[in-house]
Amino acid sequence: MYYSSGNYEAFARPRKPEGVDDKSAWFVGAGLASMSGAAFLIRDGQLSGDRITILERLPLPGGALDGIKKPKKGFVIRGGREMENHFECLWDLFRTVPSLEIEDASVLDEFYWLNKDDPNFSLQRATVKRGQDAHTNGLFALTDRAQKDIVKVFLATREEMENKRIDEVFGKDFLASNFWLYWRTMFAFEEWHSALEMKLYLHRFIHHIGGLPDFSALKFTKYNQYESLVLPLYRWLLDQGVTFRFDTEVTDIDFDISGARKQATRIHWVAEDEPGGVDLTANDLVFATIGSLTENSDEGDQHTPAKLDEGPAPAWDLWRRIARKDPSFGHPDVFGGHIPETKWESATVTTLDKRIPRYIEAIAKRDPFSGKVVTGGIVTVKDSAWLMSWTVNRQPHFKQQPPDQIVVWVYALFVDRLGDFVNKTMQDCTGEEITQEWLYHLGVPESEIPALAADAATCVPVMMPYVTAFFMPRAAGDRPDVVPEGAVNFAFIGQFAETSRDCIFTTEYSVRTGMEAAYRLLDIERGVPEVFDSTYDIRSLLAATSRLRDGAEVSLPGPDFVRNRLIKKLEDTEIGVLLRESGLLGED
Repeated sequence: MYYSSGNYEAFARPRKPEGVDDKSAWFVGAGLASMSGAAFLIRDGQLSGDRITILERLPLPGGALDGIKKPKKGFVIRGGREMENHFECLWDLFRTVPSLEIEDASVLDEFYWLNKDDPNFSLQRATVKRGQDAHTNGLFALTDRAQKDIVKVFLATREEMENKRIDEVFGKDFLASNFWLYWRTMFAFEEWHSALEMKLYLHRFIHHIGGLPDFSALKFTKYNQYESLVLPLYRWLLDQGVTFRFDTEVTDIDFDISGARKQATRIHWVAEDEPGGVDLTANDLVFATIGSLTENSDEGDQHTPAKLDEGPAPAWDLWRRIARKDPSFGHPDVFGGHIPETKWESATVTTLDKRIPRYIEAIAKRDPFSGKVVTGGIVTVKDSAWLMSWTVNRQPHFKQQPPDQIVVWVYALFVDRLGDFVNKTMQDCTGEEITQEWLYHLGVPESEIPALAADAATCVPVMMPYVTAFFMPRAAGDRPDVVPEGAVNFAFIGQFAETSRDCIFTTEYSVRTGMEAAYRLLDIERGVPEVFDSTYDIRSLLAATSRLRDGAEVSLPGPDFVRNRLIKKLEDTEIGVLLRESGLLGED
């Protein structure tokens, strides 16, 4: 397997790999990593779909990419996915998957046209004082010291950032800045999370620094992620003959480890309370999703809080059993052993009439019933004790959604703090109480809040113990390589498998691990798309530098005549053009 970029590789069709007709594939988990891996085996590896089986403990596919209407509860979305134009593997996948809504179009076509016609951006990124504009004004408000912290982390080696927390490498100035407010709420970073992952994010998205304050860097699907992404991919895989075995919990995988050679020899599972499994040869390929950010999620309802489930966690327990068999299989408890640091809660609020949407419109500055972009991303309540954020995507967010309802996603990073209106922690709140807290920060008169929360909305809270587990401080070897050294017929995929080419908590990462695994195990003769290389693009770096300085020019040391002489020497060169275009040097 190798990486590539450019049209020469992007549009090439690989030849059929040698021996592929003798292969079979088994996937553990039916999340995006598994489904994308199966798609690449079929499309690029030319493995017949009827030789692929996907094993899933739950009764439906999609993993963390969910969106469902629950009887007696209402609509539920545990999270949302922010996407951008340079998710190279994701778009490589979905150019092949047919749209369910537009004839003779792919999911990528559908997504591209949608975001061309209705580009995403926010008109109010943050509020204070119960719905008033926080007047962050698109500024990062980074002091010189805070800017130096960013540069130092950006230039540091990966090894320097291993096992360090964000608040160990960034000072108080940085943590008090608008930049950190935008960043932490957009990506769900906490101060105790991995400095290494923070560094990787800076490199990965340096070309989008300017779009952080208003989310103009982001693109969203038409509906929830299940209906827009998972369902069309699932149906395409079924059409190719792929077998999905739901309600099947994989409990262990056996390996024959002889010197440097490692081979998976059996998958163990439980289905309908009966143990079962399959013996494997070297021609049986295994793709195991390890860990899970949504494992042990618990739903409450309008009148019941969601519970924090710290009990047995099948996805994590499977990885623990696997990890005991070889040091190269990773260290799951680095990530899954810190529930107080990795939990947070989200809630899906569905408005039932037009009383609440007028408050949404006042903040979003758009009609939530227009069918177009509404908030353009999360609105962060800057002075919320919970550090609450909320978003309204294009409506309807579900195909079954009545036209007079709005689906809102709410989440908070500090679920153990008492609310500002509800004198309870978010973790202890019912859906109705979470709605009350949200309405308070929308600016609804306090006397009207209880009635509106009870009668004008319904809310489903969801507690997720492991939702930011992959952000825990880590070092090399804590996550196993997608294909460990010596592996002949197995790979690890998903958010806890290691590919150093990208950063986690994205749909792109899941698809990339599935693609790399498929290409490695079948030796497919086409390059895996390289991560977009903006971190090596001087134009992107200069533009980001200018934005991080809120447009302030770079001050050159020394008297004015020295500065003017230097600028004079630069102005007729390519360097001078780049500096002026980026705004780092103003006009004379």
